[in-house]
Amino acid sequence: MANNQNRRTAIKNMVTGTVAVGAAGMLSSLTSEAAEPDNTNMALKGNINHSVCRWCYNDMSVDALCANAAKMGIKGIDLVGPADWPTLKKHGLDSPMCNGAEINLTDGFAEPKFHAQLQKNYSEMIPKVAAAGYTNLICFSGSRRGMDNETGWKNCVEGLKPLVALAEKHKVVLVMELLNSKVNHKDYMCDRTSWGAELCKRLGSENFKLLYDIYHMQIDEGDVIRNINDNHQYIAHYHTGGVPGRNEIDETQELYYPAIMKAIAATGFKGYVAQEFIPKNPDKMASLKKAIQICDV
Repeated sequence: MANNQNRRTAIKNMVTGTVAVGAAGMLSSLTSEAAEPDNTNMALKGNINHSVCRWCYNDMSVDALCANAAKMGIKGIDLVGPADWPTLKKHGLDSPMCNGAEINLTDGFAEPKFHAQLQKNYSEMIPKVAAAGYTNLICFSGSRRGMDNETGWKNCVEGLKPLVALAEKHKVVLVMELLNSKVNHKDYMCDRTSWGAELCKRLGSENFKLLYDIYHMQIDEGDVIRNINDNHQYIAHYHTGGVPGRNEIDETQELYYPAIMKAIAATGFKGYVAQEFIPKNPDKMASLKKAIQICDV
């Protein structure tokens, strides 16, 4: 999250099912619930599976976002829980990164006092994800709270190990997101690719992997393509975002996404890349369409 857009609050609201959908009041008809997007189905190359994060478009209903996304060739909507899965299915869209079991972004598996609640939440959600035909379920390390790395790894393994076993049984993958601790998520523990990769090694399961958020990792460590190449076997999913500011991924920011997408494709990655930028352009769907075109290498 960035630019006063509170992803933490958005995710909390999605977990409790209280996301308020504002009436569409944007200047562009593309963001209006009553209007059909003026783009026809985009011809995409098929090397990247495209998704989009729901929280970046909270002024639209899930139904309207799905309708627009499908027209662009987007295959999935990220960060929605069970209440919205029927809407995605209605539009023929996947849920490539499910949520709804986490407490929040700060109270995670690194702190043992949250293990009981997290294990209850995830034990209930993992079978639901599997029954819906989905695969990935997001999780978070939470804050460091003065812990050294070794303590954080030990605590995360302790909290996650029984859930990974359950995930293996249901063919679900628990996916821990890498978030920056420099700007947006102060004190977050899983803030480096190397830290997340080490946790993957210690858990030793194909049913625990990482969500590599390109925006966050550019801020905390940079060297994006090298880190992807060195750790791609531990990565199940990617998020985008312009740096600085988490806005459009166009020429206004410092990352060159075509090269990053080519590097991801070259690793043999078959999962999803989800757009998670906050549009500055009042025509949000135009910005989303352009981002898909930039990333469709």
